[in-house]
Amino acid sequence: MPGQKIETNHQDVVHDVTMDYFGKRLATASSDNTIKIIGVTSSGSQPLATLIGHQGPVWQVAWAHPKFGSLLASCSYDGKVIIWKEGNQNEWTQAHVFDDHKSSVNSIAWAPHELGLCLACGSSDGNISVFTVRSEDEWDRSRIDQAHPIGVTSVSWAPSTAPGALVGSSLLDPVQKLASGGCDNTVKVWKFDNWIWRLDCFPALKMHTDWVRDVAWAPNLGLPKSTIASASQDGKVIIWSAVKEGDQWEGKVLMDFGAPVWRVSWSLTGNILAVADGKNEVTLWKEAVDGEWQQVTTVEP
Repeated sequence: MPGQKIETNHQDVVHDVTMDYFGKRLATASSDNTIKIIGVTSSGSQPLATLIGHQGPVWQVAWAHPKFGSLLASCSYDGKVIIWKEGNQNEWTQAHVFDDHKSSVNSIAWAPHELGLCLACGSSDGNISVFTVRSEDEWDRSRIDQAHPIGVTSVSWAPSTAPGALVGSSLLDPVQKLASGGCDNTVKVWKFDNWIWRLDCFPALKMHTDWVRDVAWAPNLGLPKSTIASASQDGKVIIWSAVKEGDQWEGKVLMDFGAPVWRVSWSLTGNILAVADGKNEVTLWKEAVDGEWQQVTTVEP
C-alpha cells in the first residue's frame, strides 16, 4: 500500500498517532489539547470526530481491544487520563477521568486483552498507576510508587503468554508484567504478584546515558526469549533480552542514530522493529540468524 499524506487539521504539534484494531481509523494526539479521529481507506482519509476534554497538550492515545467496545484512552500534560467511549457512530463521550497523578501523564498502554480491561499510566510525578475495570463505572487501582523518581516517560506491557508456552496454553495463568522507562536513564521490569507490583529485574537496566524516551516489549509468539527495545535521548536504541524466565537481561546497542530517538514499535509478529528518530527518519530493523540486527528499509516520509 503506497504511503498517503493525511491532513489532521490539528493547530499544533502532533505527538502520537495510533491505528485501531481493524486498521480503519486513526487517533491523533496534539499540543492543541485535542484528539482527532480520522477514517482511513486506501483511497484517502476523512475527519470523523474531535475529542475535547484535556486542558494541556495530549501526549498519547491508545485504542482498547474491540472486545471491550469502542474505547480510546488519552493522557496529557494536565495530569489527567481520559477514557473515551463511542456511543453512536463517531459520537464520543468521556466515560471516565482519572486524575490521580499530580503532574504530566506521559505514557499509557492497555494490557493484553486476556488480562481484562486494564490501563497502565506513567507520569512525571515518578509513579505508575494501573487501572483495571471492575464494573462499568468502577475501576480498581494499583500503583508503583516512585518507579522512576524523577519521572516516568514510557510504559509497555509484556505479552500475556508466558515465554516458551504454546500460544493459548497458559491463559489460565496469564503473565502480568510491565516495562518502564524514565528520566533516570533506566529501563525497569515489573511483575504483578500477590496483588503488588515488584521489581522483576535486578539491578535496573542501565546502558543509556540520557532519558529513556520509549520502551516496547516485543510479542513473543510462544518463544522462550523475552525482548524489550528502548529508545533514548542519547541517540541509541538498545535491545534487551532474557533467554528464559528468571534470567538476567542482557543489553545490546542496535545503533547510535546520532539524534534523539523518540519511539520504537514492534510488528505484530515481533520480528521487525520500527525506529523513529530526531532526524525525521523512520527505519525498520530485523534480527538476522546470527543475532545481529540489520536495517531492512527506511520508510519514505
